Amino acid sequence: MIATGGKTVYGASVGILMLEARFPRIPGDMGNALTWPFPVMYKVVRGASPDRVVRQNAEGLLDAFIAAARELVADGVDGITTNCGFLSLVQEELSQAVPVPVVTSSLQQVAMVNNLMPAGKKAGILTISGSTLTDAHLNAAGVPEGTPIGTTEGLREFTRVILDNELQLDVEAARQDNIDAALAMKNAHPDLGGIVLECTNMCPYAADITQATGLPVWSMATLVEWFQGGLMPRTYSN
Repeated sequence: MIATGGKTVYGASVGILMLEARFPRIPGDMGNALTWPFPVMYKVVRGASPDRVVRQNAEGLLDAFIAAARELVADGVDGITTNCGFLSLVQEELSQAVPVPVVTSSLQQVAMVNNLMPAGKKAGILTISGSTLTDAHLNAAGVPEGTPIGTTEGLREFTRVILDNELQLDVEAARQDNIDAALAMKNAHPDLGGIVLECTNMCPYAADITQATGLPVWSMATLVEWFQGGLMPRTYSN
C-alpha cells in the first residue's frame, strides 16, 4: 500500500467553527468533544460571542468565520459546520469561500423532516431566542413558511445562561426549560409531528424532550453525524 499525504491532520473529517464562550458545555453539547463518536477538529472564532451571534445577527463577523473555516480546511477537514443555528445567515458566503461541503445550522433539517412526517403533521423548531430568530435566518436555511416555533426564551435558566455567557449552569433547570418549551409548542400546534432543535446547546436534552412530548427530535448532533457519514463513509468487509 502507498499512502498519500497533503493534510496536516488525518481522521477528523468534520471541522467545527466554535463561538467564543465560557458557559458550561456538558456531554451532548456540540462543543464537548466527548459528544462525538468520531474525531472532530475545533476552531474558535474570536469575538463571536453568543450575544453577538444570536442577538446581533453576527454583525461584522463574516470575515472571521471565513478565515477560521479556511484554516480548518488547510489543516485537513473535509467539511465545515458551526455550533450555532443562527449562523444560517452565513451559509452561502461560507460555501463560496471554502472548497468543501458546509452545513451551518440545524435549521437546514426542517424541510427534510417535513418530508418524513405523516399526513397532516409538520416539523416545528425549538429555539433559544424566539425574539431574534428572523425570517432571514429561516429563509437562509430553507425553512418552509408557517413552521411552528417554540422557545426557551423567558424561562428559568437555559437561554439566560447561554446567551449571557455565564459560568454556571443548573442542568436540571435547563433540562426543564427545554421540556416545558417543547410541551408548550406541542399544545399550541396539534399538527406538530416532530421537533428540530435550533440551538446546538439543546442537544443534551433531546431524549428528555422526546420522552415528555412523544415526538421525534432532531438536533445539530443528528445533522453532524449524518454529515460526517457522507464525508467519511463506513467501510464494510465482505
